[in-house]
Amino acid sequence: MSIFSHAKDNENERPRALQKNPDDFLLALDIGTEYVKALIAKKGKGALKIVGVGKAHEAPNNMYAGAIADIQGVAKTCEEALVKAEDMAGVRAKEVVVGIAGELIKGETTSVKYRRIDAQKQITDDEMDRIIKRVQQKAGEEARKAVAIETNNPDVEVKLINSALVSLRIDGYKVSNPIGFKGKEVEVQIYNAFAPLVHISAIERVCDELQLDLVTVAVEPFAVCRACLGDDIESNFSGIVIDIGGGTTDIAVVDDGGVEGTKMFSIGGRSFTHQIAERLGLSFDDAEKLKLLADNPNMKPEIRKKFDQAIARNLDVWQAGVELALEEFDQVETMPGQILLCGGGASLPDIPEVLATGDWFKNLPFSRRPIVSLIESDEIAGIVNETDRELDHTFVTAMGLLRVGIDTLIGTSNDTSLKAKLARLLKN
Repeated sequence: MSIFSHAKDNENERPRALQKNPDDFLLALDIGTEYVKALIAKKGKGALKIVGVGKAHEAPNNMYAGAIADIQGVAKTCEEALVKAEDMAGVRAKEVVVGIAGELIKGETTSVKYRRIDAQKQITDDEMDRIIKRVQQKAGEEARKAVAIETNNPDVEVKLINSALVSLRIDGYKVSNPIGFKGKEVEVQIYNAFAPLVHISAIERVCDELQLDLVTVAVEPFAVCRACLGDDIESNFSGIVIDIGGGTTDIAVVDDGGVEGTKMFSIGGRSFTHQIAERLGLSFDDAEKLKLLADNPNMKPEIRKKFDQAIARNLDVWQAGVELALEEFDQVETMPGQILLCGGGASLPDIPEVLATGDWFKNLPFSRRPIVSLIESDEIAGIVNETDRELDHTFVTAMGLLRVGIDTLIGTSNDTSLKAKLARLLKN
């Protein structure tokens, strides 16, 4: 039983909710270090239609480095955001997809070559299922070892949370659907993301408190990539996606429609706020308010000088983190030529400016200076905002979570389409 009013309210007190079927709607919860964002979208043929929006501020100790630190505190904040979205939508969605971030989330693309015994036999769903499970097993063991080293816990457990096909070749020939083909050698590249079981359990507990049915947990930079890719399974989108939250910066590299991997490091908007507070002798809350006025031309000169010094000091460290993260994508021969930013931290003007004008990219495999821009919510294909609330780049992650949720629901349906078949093969 939930300890919050969401479960205690008498449904007769909310007659609007009874006029709509909750099964027709999907909820996305973007649980961030600074804010929880909730989106309710109507499912159905065609575009997802956002009908409810909610946002609530996290208490200081609820989150740590992108992960849940206080289950009860996070559940309470989620409740605040959820009630706002429900009031706007006039419905209580039951199914939810939740985002996850943090340095212990491991997302890598694994490549495996599989030699078939009978090259003249057509590839079946069962055979591809066995190949994919082999790739996921290999990736899972690598992720477990990496997390064990970082946590100094050899018995740590990890769980597969997201999986997506990057590329598939049969005897060197690239195909989008392997079923029915013949051939000797199958080479498959799959993006797999794993998270420590303790993080997943915390999210499950929050959903239990809110009496929500958890559809799936999604790595947040992967969700942003899904938002950018849209419905087109043949998309050739390439780009570097950077989601700058309060506690972490999450990076994903997409090449020709395939997610090459995701990296995260624990520097986000809060670290800039702490530097401002320290330099100007302010409380954290006052420093946060000042940060939001970064482009205010009326800031006093003496304040502006100290403010700029604080930002510059932290910006150097953040930029170095981006470089180190991108260096780890050693399987990428040439980095994509565009960088797309989202998240609350991207609102700080210095961040896109340093990426667009600095020389940081010269030691990385870029063919030219990358073009830097914010991801605008109205650029997300297949998702339409039908509310009167303006959704900016800070809501892009939540929109991506909606897309991952739909992918997961397709994977559990009886749909016979190619997209559904691949979703079922790659399901958690």
